[in-house]
Amino acid sequence: MATMLNKLVLGTVQFGLDYGINNATGKPSREKSLEMLDFAYENGIKIFDTAYNYGTAEEILGEFLESRKLEDKTQIITKLKANIISESEGNNWYDIIRTNLEDTLKKLRRNYVDGYLFHTPAYVRDNALVDCLQKLKEQGLVKNIGVSVYEEDDAVYAAGLKQIDYIQVPYSIFDQRLDKTNFFQLAKKNNKKVFVRSAFLQGLIFMPEEKIPPHFEKAKQYLRNLDIIIKKYNLSRQQAALLFSLKNENIDYVVFGVDNLKHLEENINVAKQNVDCEECIKELKKEFINIEKSIIMPSLWKK
Repeated sequence: MATMLNKLVLGTVQFGLDYGINNATGKPSREKSLEMLDFAYENGIKIFDTAYNYGTAEEILGEFLESRKLEDKTQIITKLKANIISESEGNNWYDIIRTNLEDTLKKLRRNYVDGYLFHTPAYVRDNALVDCLQKLKEQGLVKNIGVSVYEEDDAVYAAGLKQIDYIQVPYSIFDQRLDKTNFFQLAKKNNKKVFVRSAFLQGLIFMPEEKIPPHFEKAKQYLRNLDIIIKKYNLSRQQAALLFSLKNENIDYVVFGVDNLKHLEENINVAKQNVDCEECIKELKKEFINIEKSIIMPSLWKK
């Protein structure tokens, strides 16, 4: 059975911000972040996902790429600063976007990025803004353009848009909303690359019951049900969560984040071992098809 390493994309939000509901240690040090990037690359991960809004993540990634001379041996996907465009700025949107990209390229120490995404989903519905990204692509500053979305209708809309190359969406055992739409079929038909994130729901999937906050009461029962199912197949929560996305043939890449080397190593091993879990996935799909948005959308979580 072939390894699934080529579908893994290391997300870098944890390297630039304190991130994740289950993150007790905070943002890793610069040295630890560089060590994790190095380990990921040496173990077969060649695509890295970052964003302007991820604090110092772009700088750390740039330092890593330059120190290892990996500019042309890796693929970098990043995102335009969220909510950067306001109506009061007239029509100089291209200049604003280009300036933001140039700032990002300086941090990444690169002449181009492999993917440049809107971090504000609504922007993909504005043809003038999509044209701005297309222009950057034509100029060779960006190889692929796209959008990172949260809602099903934005994902479906983007999948039908001619210029878009990459679409990043949330998808997990608990978040199967897109399976109820024609998104995956449309994306495949129109040759879009689909990147999914949030396999671990910002760490919620790993939380022991006693640490789950009161407003996540419903999540406790879902996690209990998850444990009952995966125990039958001798899978850990980590294996089940990662393989649920990796095994989906409609998904091109799975973006995952880590805050320590041990977790990184474990995730890489899950992809390498690529255990047979088709029956388990079928059961998980049936059990968790209708989970409330208050559980699966971090933007709705009480802080």
